[in-house]
Amino acid sequence: MAPETLTFHSVDVRAVVLKLKRPVIARIATIADWPLILIDLKTDEGIVGRTYLEPYIVKSMNYLVPALRDMGAMLKGQRLAPAEIYETARKSLHFVGYEGMAMIAVSGIDMAAWDALAKAAGMPLCTLLGGSPGPVRAYNSNGLWLKSPSEVAAEAIEIRDEGQFEGLKLRLGREDPRDDIATIDAVRRTVGEDMHLMIDFNQGLDMAEALRRCHMLDDLGLTWLEEPVVYDNFDGYAQLARELKTPLQIGENFYGPRDLHKALRVGACDYAMPDFMRIGGVTGWMRAAAIAGAAGIPMSTHLYPEVGAHAMRATETAHWLEWQDWADPILQTPYEIRDSHVHIPDVPGVGLDWNEDVVARNLYEG
Repeated sequence: MAPETLTFHSVDVRAVVLKLKRPVIARIATIADWPLILIDLKTDEGIVGRTYLEPYIVKSMNYLVPALRDMGAMLKGQRLAPAEIYETARKSLHFVGYEGMAMIAVSGIDMAAWDALAKAAGMPLCTLLGGSPGPVRAYNSNGLWLKSPSEVAAEAIEIRDEGQFEGLKLRLGREDPRDDIATIDAVRRTVGEDMHLMIDFNQGLDMAEALRRCHMLDDLGLTWLEEPVVYDNFDGYAQLARELKTPLQIGENFYGPRDLHKALRVGACDYAMPDFMRIGGVTGWMRAAAIAGAAGIPMSTHLYPEVGAHAMRATETAHWLEWQDWADPILQTPYEIRDSHVHIPDVPGVGLDWNEDVVARNLYEG
């Protein structure tokens, strides 16, 4: 019989660095090494909640790992109630601000806490959140970076066939915008007109470029245009949203649900796609989902496809899940992808167990 309550005991935190199969090549960065922080939240009752963080920059783990350990020590003995832990951990860093690495660390603790609670209840996380296990519509975001049009078109076939995907994400921002358009045309010829194409500029443009380039793309039947300018320029995004016919997608850099509320209040986007390590983990996501639901704004995920699939099954305006398999090597049983859907396993919690051999070979010592 599952315990009625769980008590926070400690966290084990390990840093891992993997080599990406298809390195990130964006206008603002090139990334070949992918950092992961593995979190095992232990309870006095013997149940362990697991999650991981993906903080982009390897050296950021030198700061996040100690922060997570400090939070674990601070929370020892506290009831495992995510809403309370979220507030306690967040407010412990009040004087250095709620954004940035402070929120990322809080999010990691939160996701692990929710996994532990669902395991204790003997049900998948999506069920604990009020949903049920089932398929979640996904697009593939595993590649299509800033390469030549022919290379991107060939790769589009590969990533389409990784799960019979009906949606693919392309990154744009080449020096000449005509090369971006040529890339879209090449992909269309390769994968067909029925494929949903999501476009991401990775914040690589200034407002003048964004206005010019986004208008050039506005009649190409794209599913959305994502983050053309720096993430916190909500006034600029509001101008783009007013002028463009193609839906505007932002949100992976919302630090907490209030950022989503601010963006919607000024009309900065048509779609929202929070990232779990920035929005506040599962607790932050569900609060943000209520705001998006009240506004009728479709909500997609960014990274974290496993916990994201569970949260989407309990999200009123669930739209698309971003599929990336960058964490798969450290998982014993990666989630199944078929027919452009992620399929949630019917197991307690999120269902993450570490492939310890891979973890041991790729540990990061700082």
